[in-house]
Amino acid sequence: MYSSASTGARPSTTAITPNDGGTARHTLGQARTGLRPPTAAGGRPAPRSTELRDPRARTSTLVTRPVEQGLRPGIGRLPAGRQPEAFVDRIDPATLQTPAVRAVLANIARICPAFLPRQVLREGSRHILVAGTIGRAPVVAKCLAPGALRSPQAEQLVERFHHEVAVYRAFVRHRPPVRLPRLVAADHDRCVLVLERVPGRPASRERHPVNAPTPGEVRAVLGAVRTLNLWRPPTDVFGKPLDYQLEVARFHSVGLLTDRDAGDLRGLMHGLASVPWQLCHGDALLGNMLLAPSGPVLLDWEQAGWYLPGYDLAVLWSVLSGDTAARRQISQLAQSGGTMARDAFLVNLVLVLMREIRLHDVPGAGEEQRIMIRRLYDDAALARRAVRAAVGTR
Repeated sequence: MYSSASTGARPSTTAITPNDGGTARHTLGQARTGLRPPTAAGGRPAPRSTELRDPRARTSTLVTRPVEQGLRPGIGRLPAGRQPEAFVDRIDPATLQTPAVRAVLANIARICPAFLPRQVLREGSRHILVAGTIGRAPVVAKCLAPGALRSPQAEQLVERFHHEVAVYRAFVRHRPPVRLPRLVAADHDRCVLVLERVPGRPASRERHPVNAPTPGEVRAVLGAVRTLNLWRPPTDVFGKPLDYQLEVARFHSVGLLTDRDAGDLRGLMHGLASVPWQLCHGDALLGNMLLAPSGPVLLDWEQAGWYLPGYDLAVLWSVLSGDTAARRQISQLAQSGGTMARDAFLVNLVLVLMREIRLHDVPGAGEEQRIMIRRLYDDAALARRAVRAAVGTR
């Protein structure tokens, strides 16, 4: 949460990567994969396979063994030898004097008169992050930028900010089994959120990391995500941020999904009508995972809510294209809940990949981004084939 990966912003220390829907993403401090269908009666293999075959993988990564012990539900500690980054607590007077920053500092002072600003972590077109202290306690204030309130997306940005404030307030009443920054204060009307500043480092500084985290870090992140997904808070506390039928229709209308693709997805969703939904973070990018000494800390809860099972896993699978082992672990977790959980994961995966393609496949992309776009199209073809095979086994 102390850095962000959205487009069109000027971070103080970190690089910028594209973001979906124009929403800012922040960080504190700065396949072949196998989804095998069930066997037919008599132990014979089902006629078609839902196996995700990655043409880029050189060796087989079929799921033939149970999930590793390190991925059992629970928040794993980080492996030794990788220490979190310490705070760089310095006063930067120049960045504190811009008109936008002065405006948000005035709003922060209304709810936290003792807030002492120390550093502008990010001044973007949509969000401004200011690190500071309240007494001796390090905190970070997240505010909507004044310019964002005058933009065409103002209504959507305000709605998402209000949702994040509501989520943090709900977590005060219903404490989740995962680590997250403690809520200090919030101003719903002025879109100000003051949170505990947790020491650590982001699991990645990029949306699609070139260098994947270590296996131990991946296990810790998956363990935290799995723990959150298995939590069952009261159903009236969180909503359903994603309209699946609308998403399918939207990607179909712009040509990212064919008629058959849309029909296959609707067929799977029809069979998932009675499946209980999971509480998901909704934006489980590695940049929204802070690696702290006690384990991963989940940040930026703007899209938290109830989803079909496996949504967070689908997000992680989509951005870990360079880590075949991590994708295999994710697929194992996705199918550990049975056929229905596997089908839900496939629906989520196709929609997440469509979103990533629409986000990144834009004119003027550089060579590095074009390589990533080709990988996304390959992954999307892989997921479509798995969906088609899953429909054929019903």
